Amino acid sequence: MKKFFMFLAVMGVMAFSAQNAAAQDNAAETTATEVATPAADALDGPEEVPMHQALKTKFIEGGAGFMALVIACLILGLALSIERILYLGFSKTNTKKLLASVEKALAEGGVEAAKEVCRNTRGPVASIFYQGLLRMDQGVETVEKTIVSYGSVQMSQMEQGLSWISLFIAIAPSLGFLGTVIGMIQAFDAIQVAGDMSPNVVAGGMKVALITTVGGLIVAVILQIFYNYILSQIDSLTIEMEDASISMVDVLVKYQENK
Repeated sequence: MKKFFMFLAVMGVMAFSAQNAAAQDNAAETTATEVATPAADALDGPEEVPMHQALKTKFIEGGAGFMALVIACLILGLALSIERILYLGFSKTNTKKLLASVEKALAEGGVEAAKEVCRNTRGPVASIFYQGLLRMDQGVETVEKTIVSYGSVQMSQMEQGLSWISLFIAIAPSLGFLGTVIGMIQAFDAIQVAGDMSPNVVAGGMKVALITTVGGLIVAVILQIFYNYILSQIDSLTIEMEDASISMVDVLVKYQENK
């Protein structure tokens, strides 16, 4: 017990000493800061510009006309990309569970019960199954052809809008390059008017020209990433649809044999 109180006493003395030392250091730093403030103010450079303010400045320097078109490509491309990502996300289905439900419905309630299961399930796989079940009375071969044909329709729906995204990927850097060429022309016009090859005149035109190119390339890179991600999701869904379609045909063949 005595050791415990001695330990607390030592800790208290150490804390008090540290507090006094910190107070003395703060006082010394305050005095040094007050003395050094004029010199620091003289040596300090310009304040850091916020990120949004810097982007706004570069946007204006690149030319409002061409930069607005580049930004429009980015906004439209992102809108289409997000719409496709959401659509593909809602199109995903647990195919194994769906196949089990359809097979159970066929065994218990027949084709109409299986249709009801497909109607109550979202996604392209359920739509393909439903189209196949609609033609069940025409034979399994007709059902198989229907599944293949409607699978192509579903693939086309999944790829809808990708052509516009690829268009914006191509247009954005093209607009940037066009702004670069126009900026170069303006730089040479300024040189001609000034009658002198001044570095300031040349640098101003070159800066405007390069800003538009950078903007267009950044937009193209961003949209290309989204485009490739969407393609990977479509490929995954396509493989899932094909595998589920084969399993569905097997289920229907088994149903016909047991009927």
